[in-house]
Amino acid sequence: MLVWFFSLAITGLVSILKVPWLILAVNPINAIEFFSRNGFYGFFILSEVILCATGGEALYADMGHLGKKPIIRAWSFVFPCLLLSYFGQGAYLIKEQRMDGNLLFSMVYSQAPPLYVPFLILSLLATVIASQAIISAMFSLVYQGINTRIFPFFKVHYTSTKLRSQIYIGFVNWFLLLSVLFMLYIFKESKNLASAYGFAVTGTMTLTGVFMTCIFFLRGSWLKMGLSFFVTLYALLFFFSNTLKIPHGAYWSVVIASIPLSIILIYTGGQRKLYKSMRPLRLDTFLLSYRELYHTVNKISGTAIFFVRDTKRISPYIVHTMFNNNIIYEENILVTLKTTDRPFGVNAYFAEDLAEGLRSFVIETGYMEILNIEKILRDAGINEKAIFYGQEEITTKNIFWKFFYLIKRLSPPLIQFYDLPPNKLHGVITRVEM
Repeated sequence: MLVWFFSLAITGLVSILKVPWLILAVNPINAIEFFSRNGFYGFFILSEVILCATGGEALYADMGHLGKKPIIRAWSFVFPCLLLSYFGQGAYLIKEQRMDGNLLFSMVYSQAPPLYVPFLILSLLATVIASQAIISAMFSLVYQGINTRIFPFFKVHYTSTKLRSQIYIGFVNWFLLLSVLFMLYIFKESKNLASAYGFAVTGTMTLTGVFMTCIFFLRGSWLKMGLSFFVTLYALLFFFSNTLKIPHGAYWSVVIASIPLSIILIYTGGQRKLYKSMRPLRLDTFLLSYRELYHTVNKISGTAIFFVRDTKRISPYIVHTMFNNNIIYEENILVTLKTTDRPFGVNAYFAEDLAEGLRSFVIETGYMEILNIEKILRDAGINEKAIFYGQEEITTKNIFWKFFYLIKRLSPPLIQFYDLPPNKLHGVITRVEM
């Protein structure tokens, strides 16, 4: 990619040297004069101009899971290269007053015909790398959605023994493939895709600006809030200009985006409904029966782990396991996973003992962390003999909850998602009517 961006910069600089006065285009007065002359028609031009910046959104999304430093380092090189390329293409268009096919490739061919084919091959390689960037960005975003419990669990494969951030999610990869094939069938050529692409990216930029403004407002960072609010207004201007393209293909962005949005809404709504339908037992009520049972039944030697959402509400599968089946170990640990509002950081600790032989272990994790729960348990001195988890068998007549149940059936349970040792797993099924 360094060679690709360096090539863009060099070819752009060559054209700029032939029309050096084009640099004056950075003067904002030119933009003001343009809109004053063209009025509302200038508003239409914005939807075309923004296509110059849309690729930046993909780069930010791809590098977002690595933190801000890689983004800053990359853009210290990428941003100047892109500016030189776009200014160079503008200079070439002004000088030649015509365009044969693609503007960038026409400019390269006019500058150095022998380098045209190598440049074309380089662009193909850059396209492959860019597609990989989109895939890895999707993996990162979906994993964050899983960690924050707005997405169902998908099977995650860890492809590196050294970096757990290197992951592969098969469902996401196949969804992207089908989406790309569908887009190719619908749009045929890349120029026909511009409307949908511009609308999608400007919508993402606008939402990002809104969230940034809200976050800085809640944190009391007034200067940053003011800057992000200004950026949001700027993005809104481009977004509204792209709404004019909705009848011309941009609506496909909404159609495709509605698929993951529908999954999120149905999954989160179903989880809330399921939690209420299961009627978890209050901790104080659970402890009354637990203490009596712990001192009367024969206990199994060793340690058992039970995963719970909240220790204040005990899941029915734990009640069934202990009270109906009299399965109680010498040491029983309730493990709770809590996602913080920070991207990184893992903090694991024992909370207060709930009763004799009953402890609470909390794992607080950033929403971008790739967890190795087995290692966390070992580091805390926990060597479990068995791991219990709950599975729900849902009966319902509601079409939305049926779809929710289908999602649950196709998704691996939390235990399998975190790749815990299968020889220790014990699933407990609870029948629930929604």
